[in-house]
Amino acid sequence: MHISHSQLKHLETVIGQMTRFDRPADAVLSAYFREHNKLGGADRHLIAETAFGALRRLIQLRALIAPEKATPRRLALVALMKFNKLNVKELTEATSAGEREWLGGIKGKALEDSLEIRAELPQWVIERLGEQEPAAVEALGQGLMSMAPLDLRVNTLKMKREELLDRLNAEGILCEATPYSPIGIRLKEKPALSKHELFKAGVFEVQDEGSQLLGLITGARRGEMVVDFCAGAGGKTLLLGAQMASSGRLYAFDVSEKRLANFKPRQARSGLSNVHPQLLSHENDAKVKRLAGKADRVLVDAPCSGLGTLRRNPDLKFRQSPESVAELNAKQTSILASAARLVKQGGRLVYATCSLLPQENQGIVEAFLAEHADFRLVKIDEVLAEQKIPLQCGDYLELKPHRHNTDGFFAAVLERSAS
Repeated sequence: MHISHSQLKHLETVIGQMTRFDRPADAVLSAYFREHNKLGGADRHLIAETAFGALRRLIQLRALIAPEKATPRRLALVALMKFNKLNVKELTEATSAGEREWLGGIKGKALEDSLEIRAELPQWVIERLGEQEPAAVEALGQGLMSMAPLDLRVNTLKMKREELLDRLNAEGILCEATPYSPIGIRLKEKPALSKHELFKAGVFEVQDEGSQLLGLITGARRGEMVVDFCAGAGGKTLLLGAQMASSGRLYAFDVSEKRLANFKPRQARSGLSNVHPQLLSHENDAKVKRLAGKADRVLVDAPCSGLGTLRRNPDLKFRQSPESVAELNAKQTSILASAARLVKQGGRLVYATCSLLPQENQGIVEAFLAEHADFRLVKIDEVLAEQKIPLQCGDYLELKPHRHNTDGFFAAVLERSAS
């Protein structure tokens, strides 16, 4: 495969925009492809795969390029050579003689033996991880660089998992049951599904198996009052609604009008009639106060650093910082305390994040329990057994890509005393 001057220029521009880290990398790519709508499928694939590959291995690339400045062009060239396995000759058309000579020197360059490089995690993240052993940090880091599978959640109000598996496999969309979620399907490849008749009919949604488990451990039942406190675009809301068999009352709270607007077509496809989306101005909105002490179950999928989703969003490890995590901690503490007020006696509160950092996870829960004597921690193994999920984690749900092949997730189940 030979790289043209035009292909390299596009790639250099995209990497340059992504490495400003002022907005999400996928948003950068989408905007670039809209602006350059005449780019063919092969070029788009090359640009997307190489740019995201460069983000996943950015620490290594910078180390290879040092002491030179890691410009977008150098990052693009070294990524093409190292990760796309192109030789210098295949880059001839797009490069100068001086660049090819420089690339020849990079090819055999040895990297220093550093945990930061091996794990592809910034030092501040490594210092804050719960993993203590270097081998565990490296295994986690390698898992976070792997490609995430494409998982589906079956809308069990419309079809059983076994039937959907048979239908998809018969169509040549090869798939299998997810190992933990009883309503999940994992595809062997990543076909486009947005125009599939069963997707349009609300039979399935795209949802990582780990995210499905967060919804399942909430344990919503028919006829209950349930609140999804940070509903976002509503993936877990839809799962909860199906658990409730479209009965009872399910509130979907969020502070983003845009996210709730995106939820409307998903709700329409799902066929659910028990969902009540509510726009909040903040976590202490009057709409929250009206439900105080009335909810059987409240799910708080709190805003977080997102460091558990690095397989899909590798730029987050550079867009987050110790300072941004500290700001999130204050928000997480406030949201959890506010959501707790909704839980009735004997009801359950689930706190969840897609972070790997204890200060966003166990730290928030332990501080909450110290301030709220009327709540107790329910061991996650008890909850998993209730939901017939074949997994054991101890006190908390802790999912990691290298162990469970899901995104990194954390969850704690808290129960309010009955008196």
